[in-house]
Amino acid sequence: MSVKTKKNCATVFDIQKFSVHDGPGIRTLIFLKGCPLRCLWCSNPEGQLTEKELVYLEEKCVHCFRCLEACPNGAIHIRENRPVIEKEKCTLCGSCVKACYSEALKLYGIDMDREQVMEEIRKDALFYKNSGGGVTFGGGEPLLWADFIAGLEEQCKKEGFHTAVETCGAVPWSTIKTVIPTTDLFLYDLKHMDPEKHEEICGQSNDIILENLKTLSRERAANVIVRIPIIPGYTDDEWNIKEIARFVSGLETVKTVHILPYFKYHLKKYEWLKKEYLLEGVEPPSDGKMDEIKTLIEKQNLRVHIGG
Repeated sequence: MSVKTKKNCATVFDIQKFSVHDGPGIRTLIFLKGCPLRCLWCSNPEGQLTEKELVYLEEKCVHCFRCLEACPNGAIHIRENRPVIEKEKCTLCGSCVKACYSEALKLYGIDMDREQVMEEIRKDALFYKNSGGGVTFGGGEPLLWADFIAGLEEQCKKEGFHTAVETCGAVPWSTIKTVIPTTDLFLYDLKHMDPEKHEEICGQSNDIILENLKTLSRERAANVIVRIPIIPGYTDDEWNIKEIARFVSGLETVKTVHILPYFKYHLKKYEWLKKEYLLEGVEPPSDGKMDEIKTLIEKQNLRVHIGG
């Protein structure tokens, strides 16, 4: 997947306010579309593709068919008392979404320019000031929009807002380098140390991810926290945890690790997107398992926090 080059516009699929995860203090989370990985447990499948996606939530539909009237392109017709969207005609304009008062239609992705995003960020400025919070860019992989983010972060710095980027690291180093001067904190994901296993569960090898983290750790201006998703049966085995801890402990400036327990709150999204979820039978790790993993990592003289 190529890195996005647009500097003044990006496709945003969600904005979450008053978050206390993904960085210090109270934060605004900006989620950008597109990701080079396909992790089996992905909690934001709506962020994988760079393109906008229109989904139909049948359980919310009241069969008023206002969407049919609202569509300017005749892309919606009724079959068996439900709206059917013809993708060839649909321009993803969102007119049907606005007309649907039962919220049975949902558009994942809206084009926003920098000033529109900054307007959303500024709404919570008082909370940032009082809590030491700020804005975090996530996805998907937000660094597919590196130039866009760099410009936003530059404005955030002028206005005194803390900035963070959550990344899988699977992008060219030149892309990461673009945002180093304006990013206060990198939240850097590591899933598995075995390259073949990583490709099996995430869609590609971890080579570029590990090399980028090594380079990022040498950039003294970059504050980095490594985050490990704990997925039972996939990333939680003792060998993987020990190898990640050993790797991180050898980095020059990274001293903190967050371990993130698997959860199942996102399964409905796969149903809406008509995507198969391959980990449906996987259960979240127990508190005891998380404590066990925390202890293993701490043996490498790393600070470990459970949760984001």
